[in-house]
Amino acid sequence: MPADPVVLITGATGEFGPYVARAFAQAGARLAPTARKLDQAQTLLTDLELGDDRGLPAVVDVTQAGSVSAWVEAVLAKWGRVDVLVNVAGGYKPGALLHETDETALDFLFNLNARSAFLTCRAVVPHMLAQGSGKIVNIGAKQALQAPRKGAAYAISKAAVLRLTEALSAEVREQGINVNAIIPSTIDTPANRSAQPNADPSKWVAPEDLAAVVVFLASDAARAIHGAAIPIYGLSG
Repeated sequence: MPADPVVLITGATGEFGPYVARAFAQAGARLAPTARKLDQAQTLLTDLELGDDRGLPAVVDVTQAGSVSAWVEAVLAKWGRVDVLVNVAGGYKPGALLHETDETALDFLFNLNARSAFLTCRAVVPHMLAQGSGKIVNIGAKQALQAPRKGAAYAISKAAVLRLTEALSAEVREQGINVNAIIPSTIDTPANRSAQPNADPSKWVAPEDLAAVVVFLASDAARAIHGAAIPIYGLSG
């Protein structure tokens, strides 16, 4: 991997994405972050002090194949390679009992969490195969391993991300591409603090710590790790 890798980050302007972007920027990467609005991605790059030579902001609908493909082609047109893909984009909605869950809720979470990872991985892998190297890091969730009541739709969507990670890793590990996932429990973000005012956030996962693991998995030091789903639970167990 080059010293200044090209890193594609979906969902880069959400609650966790900026920490991932900052960690890679500090490591000398060139960043292609996505956002729902262009000014959000531009502001992120400005905050990270990345000029046009090291930043390429984009608005991408990660649930639509055409939008994802156009993004990847724009990155290739600018830098000629794709070294790292981090799929931060995703979402959560409070659920209902399974027999009371409608298809709209299921489709929303599956598209945002699983379909997005499928489409972005599918778009970058041919280019990683052509260059003989690449790193992909997907974001799972603890509920993918142990689903709570009223959490079927979210758990299904995140479990699919883990199975996608395993399948893709088995397909490309011998071609110099590492595909792995992290499994965070509750991340210490303003939204989670607001949603759980009586919880103890000191037991949650600091976003900086989570981002550090992502950068590690994208580094040459993780070249022997394939198809892993690494739990990162902080003190919550």
